[in-house]
Amino acid sequence: MANHRSIIALNLSVFLFMFGVGMIVPLLPQKIITLTGSLKTVGYLASAFAISFVLLQLPMGRLADRFGFRRFLLAGYLTCSASGLLYCFSNTQEMIFFGRMLQGIGEAPLWSLAPALLSIHYPGSKGEVIGLYNAAIHLGLTLGSVAGILVSAYWVKNEPFLLFALSGILGAFLILVAVEDPDQIHSNHEDPMDTKAFKSLITDPGTLAVFSGIILYGAGYGIFLTVLPGFLIQTKGFTQTGIGWFFMLFYIAISLSQVITGPLSDRHGRRKTMVFGLIAVSMGVGLFPGRQGGEIYPWLFLASFGLGVFCVSALAWLNDAVGDTLKGTVSGTFYLLWGMGFFSGPLILASPERHCTGLTGFHLLAMFFLFQAVLLGLIRHRRGKFYKDRV
Repeated sequence: MANHRSIIALNLSVFLFMFGVGMIVPLLPQKIITLTGSLKTVGYLASAFAISFVLLQLPMGRLADRFGFRRFLLAGYLTCSASGLLYCFSNTQEMIFFGRMLQGIGEAPLWSLAPALLSIHYPGSKGEVIGLYNAAIHLGLTLGSVAGILVSAYWVKNEPFLLFALSGILGAFLILVAVEDPDQIHSNHEDPMDTKAFKSLITDPGTLAVFSGIILYGAGYGIFLTVLPGFLIQTKGFTQTGIGWFFMLFYIAISLSQVITGPLSDRHGRRKTMVFGLIAVSMGVGLFPGRQGGEIYPWLFLASFGLGVFCVSALAWLNDAVGDTLKGTVSGTFYLLWGMGFFSGPLILASPERHCTGLTGFHLLAMFFLFQAVLLGLIRHRRGKFYKDRV
C-alpha cells in the first residue's frame, strides 16, 4: 500500500509542477526583453537553467543513494517554489537568471531521482512505472502550455509565477506526506557488490554504446526544442500557431510513447525497444524535410515518439544494471549524459546550416540515429550473455 501511495504522490506532484512550468516558460523571454530591451539575453535563460541542472546530477545521485531520495525531492520542489517567487517579484535580469539557476537545482532531483526511487519500489515493472512518471512530466507541460494560452488574456500581473510557486509547494506537501524511502536507504551503507558491478558496467564497450545513445537522445531532444522550430519557420513557412501545434504533438508523442513502451520493455527487453526507438527517430527526422505543410506533422510525431521510446528503455536499462544502492547514481548519470547532448546537439546542427541547407543537417542527424540503432543491435547479438535483456 505504501508503494502505491508513493507512485501516486510522485506522479501527481510532478504533473502539477510541470503544469506550472508549462505556464511560465513562454513568459520568461518576454519578461527579460521588457527588463533589458534586448533579445541577446534571452538565450541565457536556457544556459542558466542548464548549468545547475546538469552539473548537480551525479553528485546528487550519489548523495541520494546514501541518505535517501525523499529529502532531495522535497528540497527540489521547495527550491523551485522559491524560484517562482523570484520570477514574480524580480525587477532586474540578474534576479531572473538567479531564479533560473534555482529552478535548475530544484528540477534536477525531480527528473532523475524519482525514476530511481520508483525502480526500487517496483523492481519487476521498472519500465512501466518510469514511463508513467515521464509521461506525467510531459502531459503536465502540454496542458500547462495550453492553459497558459487560453487564459493569458486574463492575467493581470504575475499570477502565473505565483501559481508556479504554489505548484512547487503542493509538490513538496505530497512528497512529505505520501512518499517513503526504501528500507535499505536507512542503513546508509553502499553494497560493495553493487559498487563492483557499477565499475564493470561503466568501463564496458556495450555500456558505452548505451551512453552514446543517451547523449544522442539528449541532442535530439534539444534540437527539437530549438533548431527545429526555427527551421520550420524559416524554411517551411510555419506560423507561430503551426509551431504551437508542433510542440503540442511533441509532448503528446513523448507521453504516449513512454506509457506504451515502458510495459513492453519490461516484457520483451530494453534493447529491443531502444533499437526500435532509434529507428523511429531516424525515419522521422530523415523524411520530414522533404514534406510540406501538414504532411510534416506525422513524421515529426514518429520521431518524437521514438525519442520517448528510447528514453524510458535506456533509463530502465541502467536501473536494471545496478543494485538498489546505486539507483540514484545511474539515474544521475543518465541525465548528465542527456544534458551533454541537449546543449551540444543544437550548436553542432545549427553551425553547418549557416553554410548549407537545414535539410542536409537533419539527414546527417537521421544517419547518426540509424548508426546508433545498428550499433546497439550488433552489441546485443554478439554479447548476449552479459548484455542479455533484464526483464
